[in-house]
Amino acid sequence: MSEVEIKTKIDLKDELYGQYNWFEQSFLPSIQLATNEFLTDLFSFKLVSVSKNINVLFQGDDYFVTKVRVDKQHDVFFRFAADAVKIILDKTLGINKSFDLANITELEAKIISSFNDYIYNNISSFLLPVPPKDKKRKDLDTIHLTFFIRDKETKEGSKLIISIPQVLLAPHSLEQHNSNFDITDFRTCKLDVNIKIGTTKFSLKDLKNLEKEDLVIFENSNVQSMQLIYGDYEKNFKISPNVGLMTSIDNDNGGHNMEDHSLSQNLWDNIQVEMGAEFDKVKISLGELKNIEQGLVVDISSVYDNRISLKVENRIIAKGELVIVNDRYGVRIDEVFSSEKDQAQHVPQGTESVFEEQYTEPTHHEEEAPVNNSDEEFDYSDFELDDQDI
Repeated sequence: MSEVEIKTKIDLKDELYGQYNWFEQSFLPSIQLATNEFLTDLFSFKLVSVSKNINVLFQGDDYFVTKVRVDKQHDVFFRFAADAVKIILDKTLGINKSFDLANITELEAKIISSFNDYIYNNISSFLLPVPPKDKKRKDLDTIHLTFFIRDKETKEGSKLIISIPQVLLAPHSLEQHNSNFDITDFRTCKLDVNIKIGTTKFSLKDLKNLEKEDLVIFENSNVQSMQLIYGDYEKNFKISPNVGLMTSIDNDNGGHNMEDHSLSQNLWDNIQVEMGAEFDKVKISLGELKNIEQGLVVDISSVYDNRISLKVENRIIAKGELVIVNDRYGVRIDEVFSSEKDQAQHVPQGTESVFEEQYTEPTHHEEEAPVNNSDEEFDYSDFELDDQDI
C-alpha cells in the first residue's frame, strides 16, 4: 500500500469521525425531543452507526417501514425493527404478548407512521433544499443512521434506522484539535517485528551438507543496515553495528567447507537458491520505530541476543547466532533442520506415543539394512525453484 493510499484512508476515517459527531449532535437531540413530545418521556435514543451502505445492523430483523416523500426523486425512510414497534405499542396501547408485525392492525400502523412523521418534521431543519430536478441521482447516495431505542423502565431495546438521500445532507466535520499525546509519551512501549539481515546465494550441494558450527556469510548484507518487516510494511534502516559480534574465519573450526563444488558433477547440486536470514520475532520500542521512520541511525543492541533463522522458500532450514565478518553479516549455525528425522526430534513432550503406535515389531528376524547417510537422502523436492535459479 502506497503512502498516498494510506493517507487517503486516514483522511476518510477522520472525516467519518467528524461527521458522526455532527449527526449525533444534530439529529439525536431532535429525535429525542420528538419522542418525548409524542410518547412522553418513556424512551431514550442513542446513535450507534453512520454508514453509506447497508451494513450488518440491518440484518436479522423484520422492519416496519415508513416512507416520507420529499419530492418525486427523494424519499426519507424510517425503519423500526419489530421489537421496537412492540415496545412502543406496549406503552401506548397496553402489553400485547401475541404481537406479530405481519398482522399489525390499522390502528397500530397509524400510531407508528404518525410517530415517524413527527420525527421527520423535527429533523427536517437539518436537510438541505431539494436539488434541481435536472440533477441526476447517483447510485449509493443514501446515508443510514442507526439508533438504538430503549425503554427506560424495562430496559428493553431495539433499532430505528433512518435513511436519508445524501444530496439532502451537508454534515460538518468537527475541527481536529491538537493531539493530547506525543510520541515521547510512549517511546518505551514495545512492538513485535521481524528484522531481516540479508540474503545470499547457496548451492543445493552446500545446503544438504549444512552442519552445526558452519559459518554462513550473507553477501547481500551490510553491517550498517537491516530491514524491518511488520505485516506488509518493509523498510530498510541504518543501525549502529555491535562490534562485539565481529569474528574472523577459522578454517580449522570444524565447519564444513561451503565452497567446494569441484567434485560435484550433478546438475541439481550446482543449482543456486536464495537463502535469507532474519531474527525470530523481536521487540523494539516505539521510540526506535519512530527513529527508523525518520531515517535516523538506530541502536538496536537489545535484539542481537535473539536467534537467527535461515530460510529458503520461507522454510526454516537452520538456526544460529549472528556474527560480523568484515563488512558482512554471518550466522554461526547451531541447529540444522535438514530432514524429517531432525524435525521429529523436536516434537513436544506428550506426542511421542503417536510415533510409537506407528511402529510394529517385526514378526521374524531380518538383517537390518545399513543406514545410508549419503547425499542421496537429500530431497530436492523440498524446494521449488524459479526459472532464474536454474
